[in-house]
Amino acid sequence: MDNYSVKKLSRLAGVSVRTLHLYDKMDLLKPSVRTNAGYRLYGEKELLRLQQILFYRELDFPLKEICIILDDPAFDLMQALEAHKAALLARKERINTLIGTIEKTLVTLKNNTMLHAEDLYEGIPQDKITAHRTAAISQWGDATIASVENNLRALGKDEMAAIQTALNNLTAQLLALMPEGPDNPAVQQCIEQRQELVDRLIGGKPEAGKLDYLRKMAELHTAGNAAIAPDGLPGREIAVFISEATGYYLRKKG
Repeated sequence: MDNYSVKKLSRLAGVSVRTLHLYDKMDLLKPSVRTNAGYRLYGEKELLRLQQILFYRELDFPLKEICIILDDPAFDLMQALEAHKAALLARKERINTLIGTIEKTLVTLKNNTMLHAEDLYEGIPQDKITAHRTAAISQWGDATIASVENNLRALGKDEMAAIQTALNNLTAQLLALMPEGPDNPAVQQCIEQRQELVDRLIGGKPEAGKLDYLRKMAELHTAGNAAIAPDGLPGREIAVFISEATGYYLRKKG
């Protein structure tokens, strides 16, 4: 069985040598061996005890109370680990909630005003917005939809408008290229530019779920924007074409 010096244990556990000396002095963590030269050596039992000490410290237990808990004959390591896990998961959830609040505040400060959901789906009829978001949440979950929408809010109205204009221009080009088929090189070039704009919408390369969501949102916008579709050609037709061309693009990229 390996023995660990104070310095080695310090590096392994991420605590200072001075802290280990303090734990020894308090009888909180005694070395398994003290050599004739006065060196402290720690074994596996001490490593497990130090792990428990650090877990309890993370949960803000005082050192004296930790010592009492660990020295209790009824102390059960497995039960303690389960309790630590539950407590840390609860703390993680609280921290994630705080991070989300901070992110929303930063977006508000950056753009002076928070964009409303209607601004994110400008050009789409209100009834379609509600139906679309409900279906999207059902398919991809609240977390994905909230993440996408927060990223869209962070862009601000001006950049959102510029990206939407560029998307509309690409849609017009794709409309003209529809007879060529979804695998046409010119069509694929437009789709590639369109994907770059999608990446900008969410601040980087999207996860699969976010990509699907944004593509559906763009298709819905196209379908709801009568100005793009010429007389006699439903917006849904170009939306389906974009979906097919995007699918071809993604298969080639994958």
